Amino acid sequence: MTIKKTALSLLAIAALTVTASARDQIKIVGSSTVYPFSSSVSEELGATTKYPTPVVESTGSGGGMKLFCAGNGMDTPDITNASRRMKAKEFKLCNKNGVTDITEHVIGFDGIVFAQSKNNVSSGFLGLFGNSNFVITKKQLLLAVAAEVPSKDGKKLVKNPYTNWKQIDSNLPDREIIIYGPPKSSGTRDAFEDMILKGQTKKMKVYTDIYKKTGNKAYKKYKKIRTDGVYVPSGENDNIIVQKLQKNKSAFGIFGYSFLVENEDKLVGAKVNGVEPTPESISAGKYPISRSLFFYTKNSHRANVPAMDKYVEMFMSEDMIGPGGIQSEIGLIPLPDDRRKAMRDAAKSQKKLQSSDFKKH
Repeated sequence: MTIKKTALSLLAIAALTVTASARDQIKIVGSSTVYPFSSSVSEELGATTKYPTPVVESTGSGGGMKLFCAGNGMDTPDITNASRRMKAKEFKLCNKNGVTDITEHVIGFDGIVFAQSKNNVSSGFLGLFGNSNFVITKKQLLLAVAAEVPSKDGKKLVKNPYTNWKQIDSNLPDREIIIYGPPKSSGTRDAFEDMILKGQTKKMKVYTDIYKKTGNKAYKKYKKIRTDGVYVPSGENDNIIVQKLQKNKSAFGIFGYSFLVENEDKLVGAKVNGVEPTPESISAGKYPISRSLFFYTKNSHRANVPAMDKYVEMFMSEDMIGPGGIQSEIGLIPLPDDRRKAMRDAAKSQKKLQSSDFKKH
């Protein structure tokens, strides 16, 4: 066989390989918080275009990143959703495995709510144990969930002894502390740990002194949640938490604002630092536990998964993430006009995420 024929044969084999690996259906993994928004776009894509409805799996932000960063093979996800920003170490894992062309998309804001069953109000339960607008501060929430808390004299840390809200503050209800929350793989948990545990303890001398004396970094960025049964990790499906709150009137749940919107007939959100979770308070940055929502595209897959371009275009459109868009109806809080435009421009140009981007945060 001549060199020319050999080259042509190799090109033919390569073409067949590309064709064999190409697929119409997008594979999406990641955050349970972003799942309803991603599923909504996926259903719209399947209903209005020639492409099949993408497969969307709720694996948690951390779990999604591991799958997404595993490599460029067509058996890996094309897109991962996240309820917090990709971490620098995850970006390094992606790069290590050859996933080097990634675009970051910010779709809007979300609040992390601290909610309870609405049955508490209708049954009169809160007449005994508090009022319908349960009000808690970020510091009180820290004292409820942290593995270690300041001793009564404030001079040392002790294993969390609190089992009743009234033990934390006499103004809180005489009510058992039981909290159903996200597991370690969840982006909601990452964000909650950052804003409530790390955010509060970095201002508290009893934690910072330990770091200064011992050099133990765990106390510089304290994120240890108690494991004695008071905080109950409840899986990546936030609907399970909703179901548990219906059965246990003492309990609270931690999840994204969109699930509160979807279940407003069943649940009521607590005020945090006196602020109720609403679209207005979250978008204005007044609600204390707010965060951005993301999805990440693996651009190396775009040639073999042509539906990706249409999916991204649809997701970032005004009809989806703009004020009054489809996503706002299910709980997404829109970005400001100028930031939405910037995100849309980044999506169109397939702006490549760089390691330097992580130094800005």
